[in-house]
Amino acid sequence: MELWYTEEHTDDVRFSIKVKEQLHSEQSEFQSIDFFDSYEFGKFFTLDGLMMVNEKDEFAYHDMIVHVPMATNPNIKKVLVIGGGDGGTVRELTRYASIEKIDMVEIDERVVRLSQKYLPITASKLEDERVNLYFEDGVAFVDGLEKAYDLILVDSTDPIGPGEGLFSKAFYDNCFRALTDEGILVNQHESPYYDRDAKEMKRSHSKIKKLFPVSKVYQFHMPTYPSGHWLFGFASKKYDPLKDADLDAWNKLGLKTKYYNTNIHIGCFMLPTFAQDMLDEV
Repeated sequence: MELWYTEEHTDDVRFSIKVKEQLHSEQSEFQSIDFFDSYEFGKFFTLDGLMMVNEKDEFAYHDMIVHVPMATNPNIKKVLVIGGGDGGTVRELTRYASIEKIDMVEIDERVVRLSQKYLPITASKLEDERVNLYFEDGVAFVDGLEKAYDLILVDSTDPIGPGEGLFSKAFYDNCFRALTDEGILVNQHESPYYDRDAKEMKRSHSKIKKLFPVSKVYQFHMPTYPSGHWLFGFASKKYDPLKDADLDAWNKLGLKTKYYNTNIHIGCFMLPTFAQDMLDEV
């Protein structure tokens, strides 16, 4: 018998992966967690039936959430990751010797522990001495912080369930206050393609651009996410990712990446007309 994982991208579109075996399934305090091994994408895990991370294309997401802000300001020292329980974002951050502290706040400890067991490709650096793990609500964590971080990366799920609060105006307000005067915020920004995702994309952008002097959106290709066309938001109190990026300094670091490069850094901010029009509307 063949086993397939199927995810509904819309009411009329489904995405399926042929599975070797289901490795683990449980209902945590917050969500349903499942790990699989597949023929095409290797090991992967889902939350509430939605693809989060797989071994084959995880590098695209984790390269782009980390290296774009780090190339914009190579002097970042203190970083907060909200979400990101698979560990891939932290893995990329630990490649920078200049970073002194990485705090990761994940509401569901089971995601972290299971990723350490089944997805060491992403979770291998969570025990780095600079990494501090906090298993609590990221929304509450940033409430009351003042100028504590140079960079905040919101590596969140979609705005449903545990991830819903990470798309609220109050949360973005608190992130603004938690950033230093040179601080950068990068957030998972959904997709412009399907209506449901595009709606959340516009809602997030409308809230963030009212707060930050610099507010832009950039794109990357994620084959296993709905439509494959996915976005990050870039917001900063000071740095423009195009005008101020120190790309020469980043290249001198000699980091070997699979997706990001300094040509991509420039090109990813050049959005298709239909996506840019949606953002301009708000």
